[in-house]
Amino acid sequence: MSTVHAYAANKANGDLEPFEYKLGPIGPEQVDIAVESCGICHSDLSMLENAWGMTQFPFVPGHEVIGKISKIGDHVSHFSVGDRVGLGWHAGYCMTCDQCLGGHHNLCSGAEPTIVGRHGGFADTVRAHNASVAKLPDALNARIAGPLLCGGITVFNPLVQFGISPTDHVGVIGIGGLGHLALKFAQAWGCHVTAFTTERAKAQEALNLGAHETINSREPDAIKGVTNRFDLLLSTVNVKLDWNNYISLLKPRGRLHMLGAVTDPLDLNLIPMMFGQLSVSSSPVGSPATIRKMLEFAARHDVAPVTEHYPMDKVNDAMEHLRSGKAKYRIVLDR
Repeated sequence: MSTVHAYAANKANGDLEPFEYKLGPIGPEQVDIAVESCGICHSDLSMLENAWGMTQFPFVPGHEVIGKISKIGDHVSHFSVGDRVGLGWHAGYCMTCDQCLGGHHNLCSGAEPTIVGRHGGFADTVRAHNASVAKLPDALNARIAGPLLCGGITVFNPLVQFGISPTDHVGVIGIGGLGHLALKFAQAWGCHVTAFTTERAKAQEALNLGAHETINSREPDAIKGVTNRFDLLLSTVNVKLDWNNYISLLKPRGRLHMLGAVTDPLDLNLIPMMFGQLSVSSSPVGSPATIRKMLEFAARHDVAPVTEHYPMDKVNDAMEHLRSGKAKYRIVLDR
């Protein structure tokens, strides 16, 4: 058995402290990844706080892992030791349910989240089922690629799943960890991209990130000026907004898609949705095939997250920076 050196919390909101655990013999379909870097996602913070009531302690966060394969199981044929790979929210799937067999592994009811009931990537090694691991394209900058494995695929997945056209109008609500990547991907996809933000200081940033225009969502006249314009609105915020106001901006058959984890019930007026055949939907991260497509697309179109970096042993400083809301826009821990 090998020893993993990690950082773990022993209670909700506790500090992350050095922690060791043993890895048993590797399974035939598993791989071990020697961690080079790991992004920090807001989900790591939510799990640390036990905000969703499913955290098991000691808790090792980290599900935006970049590293090199250090060991492979006997049945793994498409990876070799030394391959640089990424691991995101899921570290395994049942591989037998209808969702897995249909290529929708991210909807598998038996999927194993990387940081739920198992230890994640704030460590020197993480183990995963080979199907959940993706090889990084050589053209991708590995040092900053980690956030693509969760934040990136979260915003990229709707573009694929809903058949978004390069001629479509896409709006992005909220310019943060998810929103800035949504702007970059939608612009590279060929769409006309509008950023909605309440902060004037972020307007120019949004344009620099790929938006063709910005709308101050606190100005009613500005909102009314884009009524009936959008094929897709991507909401990346986790706070309650006037969703009916945003639904009024959709074209017939348009969609408001929720990517931020809003916990308040949605108060929706059905009649305008009915007559416009409008949709409100949500989705998690993407399937392994979509993750590979996303990585290839990001490499080809030079789509990369804006990152701040901390050494792994400064993990508590990094988590506090995320908690403060001042991160621009994703944080990466480097080993």
